[in-house]
Parts: sequence; structure tokens; C-alpha cells
Amino acid sequence: MLSCFQGPPPRRYIALALFLLLTILLWHGFAPSRLALRPSWSSSSSSSPAHRDILYVPSTKDWSKAKIFHPPNNTVPLPSGNPQTLPRIQHRTASDGKDDVANARKEAVRKAFIKSWNAYKHYAWGQDELMPLSGKGKTTFSGWSAQLVDALDSLWIMGLKDDFYQAVKEVAKIDWSKHDGSTINVFEVTIRYLGGLLAAYDLSQEKVLLNKAIELGDALYMAFDTPNRLPTHSLSYKKAQAGETTGDRSISGAASGSLCVEFTRLSQITGDPKYYDATERVKRFFYDYQNRTKAPGLWPWDMDFLNGKIEDDFFTFGADADSQYEYLPKMHALLGGLDPQYVEMTTRALDAGRDLLLFKPMTPKDDDILMSGNMDVSAAQRDPEASMQHLTCFAGGMYALAGKLIDRKDYVDLAVRLTAGCVWAYDSFETNIMPESSILHKCEKMDAPCPYNEGLFTAMGDAALPGGFLQATDTQYMLRPEAIESVFYMWRVTGDAVWRDAAWRMWEAIVKETETELAFATVADTTRHGSRKLDTMETFWLAETTKYFYLTFEDEGVVSLDEWVFNTEAHPVKRPIGS
Repeated sequence: MLSCFQGPPPRRYIALALFLLLTILLWHGFAPSRLALRPSWSSSSSSSPAHRDILYVPSTKDWSKAKIFHPPNNTVPLPSGNPQTLPRIQHRTASDGKDDVANARKEAVRKAFIKSWNAYKHYAWGQDELMPLSGKGKTTFSGWSAQLVDALDSLWIMGLKDDFYQAVKEVAKIDWSKHDGSTINVFEVTIRYLGGLLAAYDLSQEKVLLNKAIELGDALYMAFDTPNRLPTHSLSYKKAQAGETTGDRSISGAASGSLCVEFTRLSQITGDPKYYDATERVKRFFYDYQNRTKAPGLWPWDMDFLNGKIEDDFFTFGADADSQYEYLPKMHALLGGLDPQYVEMTTRALDAGRDLLLFKPMTPKDDDILMSGNMDVSAAQRDPEASMQHLTCFAGGMYALAGKLIDRKDYVDLAVRLTAGCVWAYDSFETNIMPESSILHKCEKMDAPCPYNEGLFTAMGDAALPGGFLQATDTQYMLRPEAIESVFYMWRVTGDAVWRDAAWRMWEAIVKETETELAFATVADTTRHGSRKLDTMETFWLAETTKYFYLTFEDEGVVSLDEWVFNTEAHPVKRPIGS
């Protein structure tokens, strides 16, 4: 009988060692040209040892060394000087004391987040998105684990530090040079991945997240290497390497105007102005055109970046335009008030939006609410049948934030009515959930009585819909965050408990209609209970929706709006504070 201490022959030792070495190299993405794989230790005070063995694996291509075929003549530096002391945004800096009801509601949201996250870990780990019915994963945004990166800061904020560091270990191995698909969606990758990395870094100071953010920023920077420095929406690495990238003949305002928060924050952290320079040139293009569009003050949803022109007729705060406007007051805060053009642009846009896009809908009780619609300047007159998208529910938060930052009380008043309009829409439907898009009747004036004409809705509307709605053009609820986003802002800005109560009604309704055995799913029809569910859980469910609900019931000192700026994917980055 062999002794239990008797080992294998020496040759087996050698073979075993070689096998283990090869396995480690393959597992961690061996890159011969960049073999300096250095561990990164967090400065976090977490007691968990999970953060101590994070191995940073550089991407196989270093895009910071790529040839730039159309370099800027002079790199525009970040604004100099000490940040200004901007007006306070939040009604109070922290809660007055223990609130058992708010804490219970916060924990209910956290529980739903954990359920969703655990399902992602079990069924779709490392993939972009969880399919909440079939328990599978799928690729939606380049195959770089979009849900994992998108949820990083939510994990931190909700105190799930072990899960956070488990996720960081995976992030540390992402290779931005290898992706699923022929092109990269610059907008989506910027707001989800780059925004997620920067927020998680600002919260945790985990250096590997910054390393990965810099790598990704350098790759995305190639989208701006065009003859006029206006970016493409779809980045092709192949074209970038050949110097063939051009601006798009058709690009939306959101896709082109919603990169500045992330690129500016990356420059602030690294001290490298090239990222800020890239988006500052886009801003200057918008600034020069703002009063020369067909609806002065606003930009249309479609622009020609190939030829540097803006000529389209359609204007909205909705899809393809939303976050371009949202970023104006946020950039004012992020730059510490040092760029006065952002105040000008904010004021012009929000004044024009008030006059041209906002409307009061006709409702059974003549509620004092507003909604955000569309305008086609080529039409002979504005259509009284006004379209409303769930996406535009962000506008209440935008007006509230801008109103506080630039001392415009009238904007805050508009924000109250806009957010109340979305809450009214939620409360109106049988499910207590607002549909993706609907059509209402626009009152003649925003600030005057508007008696309800039931015959109008009987003749033109769908009798199955609640009063005030002519049609539900898309009845889905996609786990969207925009309504709770504005409710969160209104709670933090006003301190009025009516917003917390509204949030809880919305939350209970969403859970009731969307919960599945594994997680939460899109529902097909918000006009009736028990609608068919779709096998989709967008990554913004864990990045935005649950986070905004959680923070609505959390102490106001947690991620204060006076210290942080949220990007359009609800990723908070630190803002400079004036002395």
C-alpha cells in the first residue's frame, strides 16, 4: 500500500505545472504584447477579502496608441478656475430621523433587486442581458457583460459589497477589442459601460474600474476621428484603423449629445483633456446651431453630422432627443458652473420646450398637470391629438434640476406639473402602470381651465381606456425608469411626502404585473391585469429603475444631488463642489 504522502513521478509534476500555467494564461486573456498583468487593490473599507485578489487583464489592443487620422488642431482643455458654489438642489441634506415606513419600502425594493441580480448570476453571468422567462442570456450591447457593468453602482449603493467585488473581478478581464457584432453602438456603450465604470469607480475608488474605463474611453474616442470631428453613432474598429470613419448623415440628438457627461468625467479623473475635447466640439456645434434650427432653442431629433448640418422638421423631448437636453443642466453642475454656455443652452432649450412641446391634457377632473409632446414644424398647425411617451417622463426631473441650479422657480413649478402628469397616467390605468406611448387631447392653453368633453373621447377614443386617453399606441411596459426618475428628483427637491407615496403606488403595481419566477419582465399590455409577459429584462431595470426607487426611500444624504450628477443611465459621478 502506497503512503498517502507518496507523490507522482517527477515528469507528472512537470506536466501538471505546465497545464496549470497554460490554463491560467488562457483564462485571464493572455496578451503577448501587454503581459504586465498587475493586481489592483481597493481602498475600500469593506471587510470582505473578495476585493484583494482582483487581477487586471488589459485589453488586447491599446487604443490610446492608435493612429488618429483627423486630430484636433488644438486640444480644448477643461475650464480652469475654482468651481462655483451653485445653488442647493436638495430640500434637505439628510433625513431628520428614523423612518420605519421608508426603510421597509427601501428593503422591499432591495429584495427585488437581489432576486433579479441572483437570477442574472445564475442564468446569464457574463452575458449582456437576462431573459427572465426562459432563464437564458443574450447579447444586446457588444457582448461585454452589459448587465454586470450596468449594475455595479447599484450593488455598491445597496450595500451588496461581496457581489460588487465578484462583479469587479469579471470586469477586470473584459477585452474591449473583442465584441459581438460588426459595429459598436457608441451611445449605448458610453452610457451603460463607460458611465457604469466611472460611477462605480467614484463610489468605490477601485482602481481596476478606472483602468477599464480608460481602455474603453480610448476605444470610443475613435468614434470622433472624422474629418469634422463630429462622431459616428456606429463605430467600426476596422474603419477606425483605416482612417475611414465619418460622421453620420443621420444621427439623433440623444446619440450625439449624450456623451459629454461620461467623457468629461473621464478627463476630470485622469487629467487627460482629450476626452473632454471630443465632446466639447460637439457641444460647440450645438451651441452655434441652437437659435438657427426650425424651432429656435430646440434641436430636431435627426441631424446630418457628415455635412455638419441641422435641417430636420421634427422636435421632441422623447425618443432620440431626450438625453441631449437632460445633459445640459447636468454639465453645468459637473463643470462647477465654469462654462456659461451650458446655462445659456439650458435656458433656451427649456424655455422653447415649455412653449412648443409641453401641453396640458384634457382629463376628467381637469387635473393641473402637464405632459411633453412633439412638434412637426412642417405641419400647418399643431395636432390637438397629442402623443405622450413614457420616455418623456424624465422631463420633470430635468426641469426640477435646472430650476434649482440656475435659480428658476418657474422651472420647478413646471417640473411639479410634469411629474404629476406621469403619476396621473400611472394611476389612471387598471394596472396602475403607464403604457409605453399613448395619445391624449391637448387643451388649448397650459394654464387655463379645460372642461372635459366626454363626447370627444366617445367619438374618437377607445372606450376600454381610462378617461383622458384617446389611444394607447404601444401598451407595453418595459421596466422603464423615467417616471420614477422624476418622482425621485421631486422628492429630493421638494421634500414633499406626496412623491414618496406616489413612488410606492408605482412600485407595488410594477411588482404585481412584472414579477416572474426568476426575476421581472416586460409586460405586453398595461391596460389590463395579468398581461402576457415578454422574455426581456432590460439592463436599465437594475441600473436605473430599481436604483431610483431605492434612493427615493433611502436617506437623502445617500448619493446627494448636491454632490453627484447622474448620467442618463442613472450612474452617479462626483461633481466638483465650490468652496
